[in-house]
Amino acid sequence: MERLLREPLFHFLLIGAVIFVAFRFVSGDETNRPSKIVVTQAQIESLGVGFARTWRRPPTAAELQGLVRDYVREEIYAREAMILRLDKDDTIIRRRLRQKLEFISEDIANQADPSEEQLRAYLTQHLDVFRTDRRFTFEQVYLNPQQRGRNLERDAAQMLAHLQQAGSRADVSSLGDSLMLDYEFNGIPAGEVAKQFGEKFAAKLGELQAGQWQGPIESGYGAHLVLLRQRTEGHIPALEEVRDAVRSAWANAHRVEASEKFYHNLLKRYDVVIEASQPGEEAKKVAQVTR
Repeated sequence: MERLLREPLFHFLLIGAVIFVAFRFVSGDETNRPSKIVVTQAQIESLGVGFARTWRRPPTAAELQGLVRDYVREEIYAREAMILRLDKDDTIIRRRLRQKLEFISEDIANQADPSEEQLRAYLTQHLDVFRTDRRFTFEQVYLNPQQRGRNLERDAAQMLAHLQQAGSRADVSSLGDSLMLDYEFNGIPAGEVAKQFGEKFAAKLGELQAGQWQGPIESGYGAHLVLLRQRTEGHIPALEEVRDAVRSAWANAHRVEASEKFYHNLLKRYDVVIEASQPGEEAKKVAQVTR
């Protein structure tokens, strides 16, 4: 008997018997179980397309038969697993089912086609999003305060005089101290200037006169001598200028709104109660914790 208990075949048969008993207990009458599996031509074509997408060639007849056999095996296992309720409380399956339902609701929302009036209204309501940023074209020479110490102001004044004399012909790459930023910037948005040099530098750059070297101007790195070549003011674009961007943003907002509406309509069908975390506390309705 002890030897029998150690046999792998015995363990396999025992597990099979347990599954069989569980199956009979859950499924009940054998005649009520769906037993017909139909593999349509559309499904076979889909299997072939999936194979071709992966292997960059259509499957052979033998390979296609193998795909169909694997599909049938998967269908049988899936049905039997559902009968045994193996999907119950499975986090991965629950997430996948939620995802598929969300895909359905989003797909319906994506079919909406905005009218001209809707696009113009969306642009008007979100002007800050589509407003073009102020842009700068400039050159800069960096002076490192730590390296120059007390000589910073003197060095800046001497270098500024040299740059003003040379004007736009100055070779800025050979002047100043090393910095992991470019010497020249062409049409860079104000937001990007602030990101690289700091808000204070970007604000000062907006006040400079174009065409002459000025400074020093402080940044997060130190001091800079700057030649502003061009400043292009931002503006609110017409719909014709940003139609594609507005349409894309409208579609995304519409999808999110439709998804939320879909969920809350489903939520109305349920009475959801959140159990109290502490004894004596009153249970809360889901509406109280989702506001």
